[in-house]
Amino acid sequence: MFRRRTPVLLTAALLATGLAGCSTQGPSPGTTTPPEPPKVATPAPRVPAGTAPAEAFAVGVRQLKLNRGGDRPLPVTLWYPARGTAGEATQRNATAATGRFPVVAFSHGLSGRPADYQALLTRWAAAGFVVAAPAFPHTGKGTDGNVLDVLNQPADVSYVLDKVLALDAKAGDPLRGRLATDRVAAAGHSAGGATTIGLFTTWRDKRLAAGVVFAGTGVGVGTAFAGAAAPQLIVHGQADKVVDYAAGKAVYDAVPWPKAMLSLPKGDHGRALLGDGAALRVVSDTTVEFLRWALYGDEAAKDRLPAEAARSGLATLDDRL
Repeated sequence: MFRRRTPVLLTAALLATGLAGCSTQGPSPGTTTPPEPPKVATPAPRVPAGTAPAEAFAVGVRQLKLNRGGDRPLPVTLWYPARGTAGEATQRNATAATGRFPVVAFSHGLSGRPADYQALLTRWAAAGFVVAAPAFPHTGKGTDGNVLDVLNQPADVSYVLDKVLALDAKAGDPLRGRLATDRVAAAGHSAGGATTIGLFTTWRDKRLAAGVVFAGTGVGVGTAFAGAAAPQLIVHGQADKVVDYAAGKAVYDAVPWPKAMLSLPKGDHGRALLGDGAALRVVSDTTVEFLRWALYGDEAAKDRLPAEAARSGLATLDDRL
């Protein structure tokens, strides 16, 4: 049964206020009626124990042209483990490495694009993950900047996952037989963080085994986490002037499952995610170990998390995994 529309409309208005600062543009003058949420999905089983790849991979990249419903174009950038020498430049349409790799859907922030996060997402791919990053039709760079459309984005991500996971069985596709379709996570930054939270709350996608939220807020999508336990890693800068640190902490406090919060005392709204610096190394290495544990079931990676978070003294970790 659908929930009443009035609370959704109220939270949509709050979402516009809470996230408008992420964008260089304001919301468009017209408003969009947010979608009513679907029923809560049936819980999925926990990821079984395993071992993550010990070696680093070369990274390939390709593009998918998707469109949900015919009026929501969703071009997707796919970064994936590839054959070749690790550490070399990303190769377009490179041959995929041998193996079956977990999938992570990544959602960008307002006025962002997948390429903005390449430094982080290629590190995930080099560690053995396939990353699917859509460009959203109303909150991406060069769009109308309608922040209310964030409420449509959880459904966009689920649609993208439908199409990407189907490649594992698609004859002739370069990723056929390379996707671990039962080991899936969602991640996102800012408005993409809210999108990611929504995938575990109002718009729960039962396939998701874990989430990573960068500078996110529960405004508009709620913090009523639902379904099977899906570990969460919350990453937030304590000097964030766009989405206040307290908003991220409130999300973290509401997570009823195994969880950890990586806090950067001098971190802003996301500069650490966009450039290759010491903070990015801490964030990327910590998130890689979290994903190795959450998607590969690698307990040794979980044990390494505190050391990665503490490296360089740039962050602290509240570890409740």
